[in-house]
Amino acid sequence: MNRLIHRFGALVAAVACLQPLAARAQAEWPAKPVRVVVAFTAGGTTDLLARSVSQQLAERLKQPFIVDNKPGAGGNIGTGEVVRAAPDGYTLIVNSVGPMAVNQSLYKKLPFQPLSDLEPVVQIADVPNVLVVHPSVKANTLAEFVALARADKGAMNYSSTGIGTSSHLAGFMLSQRGGFEAIHVPYKGAEALKDLLAGRVQFMFATIPSVIQHIRGGALRPLAVSSPKRSRSMPEVPTVAESGYPGFEAGSWFGFFAPKGTPPAVVRKLNAAVNEIVALPDIERQMVQEGADPIGGTPDAFGRFVRAEHEKWRVVVRDSGATID
Repeated sequence: MNRLIHRFGALVAAVACLQPLAARAQAEWPAKPVRVVVAFTAGGTTDLLARSVSQQLAERLKQPFIVDNKPGAGGNIGTGEVVRAAPDGYTLIVNSVGPMAVNQSLYKKLPFQPLSDLEPVVQIADVPNVLVVHPSVKANTLAEFVALARADKGAMNYSSTGIGTSSHLAGFMLSQRGGFEAIHVPYKGAEALKDLLAGRVQFMFATIPSVIQHIRGGALRPLAVSSPKRSRSMPEVPTVAESGYPGFEAGSWFGFFAPKGTPPAVVRKLNAAVNEIVALPDIERQMVQEGADPIGGTPDAFGRFVRAEHEKWRVVVRDSGATID
């Protein structure tokens, strides 16, 4: 009996010794390179924000933060890879509204649940969608555009970066609220913008970073942004809401997520670092110039925001009839 008690005491002592080691390992994170998955192709808005912030993280935390593009299935391939990764802080994802808030309602057979299988860490930025038209469209305001679309009786086409993306669903929402018909033409990524610039489609809701240079060069005309307030990048462009459609909100957003079960100390450290980065004057200025509004905030606030976004888009997906097997 005494021997059993002795062994039990030794086991308790060993566990007690391991606890400080585990805590110290978490406090020392990162002790090796960190992989940052982007579930979309290089050069897109998600990729650009991930690379900009990851470079700053590497400088601050003294370890490489390596961006790894894993595109496909509307962001599901890269997202699923992170869901299955070890929750040790060395595999993260910068993700967006589609995989986190839309796809669960859009895909019939999604093999994971993004809201419960990933930990929200910190929001990087809001990126409003902007309604842009080809210069051949004779409209300079949203009211003029809607009147033209109604008169054309379904002759207008709009492009999107894919079925169920925010660009598709924003176009659907506007046609519903504006009382006009338009033909949706889905593309894979940047091809949607190419056909808009060529005039083969007439309008599109696009993220501001993807079109801001075309707007500045006169190749596209902005009519309204889909955020609840005007974008800091284009303060002269009104919102859809203030242009006659109150409550209209269909923007994009981006943030860090980690596999479920990632140590809280790692989440806190990453959250604090990103908050410091997006508040840097040079980074803030760069983001705003490129069309993004820096956000930051706590993991809990980001989690509440993502859940609210999921509920909003669930209704829009249902009403649009969009579905992917």
